[in-house]
Amino acid sequence: MKRKLKYTFRHTVKFLPFSLGFSTLLLLLYHIPFYKFVFNNIDYISFNGTAVIISLIVLMLLANFMAVSIILFILRAVGKYVLALLLIVNSIAIYFITTYSVIIDESMMGNVLNTDFEESGSFFSFKLVVYIVMLGILPGILIIRMDVQRISLKKFLLTCGVALLLIMCLVFANASNWLWIDKNSKTLGGLAMPWSYSVNTSLYYIHQSQKNKKEILLPDATIKDKKKSVMVLVIGESARSQNFSLYGYAKNTNPYLAATPNVFHFNATSCATYTTAGVKCILEHTSSDELYEILPNYLYRNKVEVIWRTTNWGEPPVHIKNYLKKADLMQYCSGQQCEYDEILLAGLKEQILASKKDKILVVLHTSTSHGPTYSKKYPSRYETFKPVCNSVELGNCSKEELVNAYDNTIVYTDYILYKVIENLRQLKEYDSAMIFVSDHGESLGEKNLYMHGMPMGIAPREQYEIPFVVWYSDNSRHLKANKTVSQNYVFHSVLKFLNIESPVYNEDMNIFKE
Repeated sequence: MKRKLKYTFRHTVKFLPFSLGFSTLLLLLYHIPFYKFVFNNIDYISFNGTAVIISLIVLMLLANFMAVSIILFILRAVGKYVLALLLIVNSIAIYFITTYSVIIDESMMGNVLNTDFEESGSFFSFKLVVYIVMLGILPGILIIRMDVQRISLKKFLLTCGVALLLIMCLVFANASNWLWIDKNSKTLGGLAMPWSYSVNTSLYYIHQSQKNKKEILLPDATIKDKKKSVMVLVIGESARSQNFSLYGYAKNTNPYLAATPNVFHFNATSCATYTTAGVKCILEHTSSDELYEILPNYLYRNKVEVIWRTTNWGEPPVHIKNYLKKADLMQYCSGQQCEYDEILLAGLKEQILASKKDKILVVLHTSTSHGPTYSKKYPSRYETFKPVCNSVELGNCSKEELVNAYDNTIVYTDYILYKVIENLRQLKEYDSAMIFVSDHGESLGEKNLYMHGMPMGIAPREQYEIPFVVWYSDNSRHLKANKTVSQNYVFHSVLKFLNIESPVYNEDMNIFKE
């Protein structure tokens, strides 16, 4: 009788060599951006610089060695699968770091954890699959196929104790370099695997739990007259002011607004470089880590008609009756434009006219300029500038292709704002106005950075210099001679235009004259 032979790769390894080998694997495969940053920001030729680099290498090895040892000892056989999962997550993280030059800090993890499926799907590419397979799945399979011998509790504690002692010695030996390390700690922490996403995910949830579970209510407001007034607040996505021809950009990206009377613009900056914080800042009366009652909730509670229409995400909790997402708006829309941000205008004029209230706030939360798929954010007839970048791997596109695709999103935004104004012009019974302000800006390859989300302390101006565009109807309020404003001006300016009196109103942060 023939005996069937079955070969399976199985290799038994000792506990400590496995932990050290795994930490070495982490260092070699996933820390090139980390050490590239260190080499670019320190005098590595000097003795002190060389000492810092060697110390960081040893420190990373020891820290990962301790973490791997703890996972294996506590979770036993399951620990291998946890480590394999870490490799897959590492591969995804390193893809985004190398492709988009992001820093995986707490705010970036907030973006990741709050994103929707449509937006996350736009990042899919063949290169991402290659990263996951080569740097995640294959080494993960190798790890799973190994049998790691157990060690005694005494040996485990002794090993971790020695590693911790060595870490402390390294820390104190680099006391003279603490200032440099502290200055660059966010970047270093955001590039270290797996600490960047694991620690910052924990910090994100800890800080979220510490925030107010319920927003802090503002003092009651009073509507001062019965004059019909409507304000449309358009919240832009990833729009940077330097690509608006209204702000002096050489390419004509604002043909409609430039030809529209009563259109004005202010220099403005965002409070943050990511959506959730930027939108929160637009809707609150002051910049704060607290969750104060936001503008739509405040006005709705005080008997103002509030309509929210969105193709985006990331706003604080909105407590109003008329909250409409893209799927809700499809019933009012037909045609190709329904796949884009024009859907926000479908039936809008009719919804305003149907209101029985004198004061109306409409919020349109757009998604037009969000990358990396800029060329898919507008209908083909708005592809004014060519050629365009069609890849999600922005570094593979030429500068011209990337900027052209982004500029076309601004051309489309210009058209949408023009259509908002045209709708408001037809409301003859109302004093009307529109404010367009972006949540943050966008990097388009400057300093080898793409998109947004850099910490404000090191973010380039492209990620926080934003457009703040205003239109008002004839015979309504005119504007002050402000040159520079912030996102918080929106709250107070809306109150002023609708003639709503509130104890939190700040005249210095209002753009409208008496």
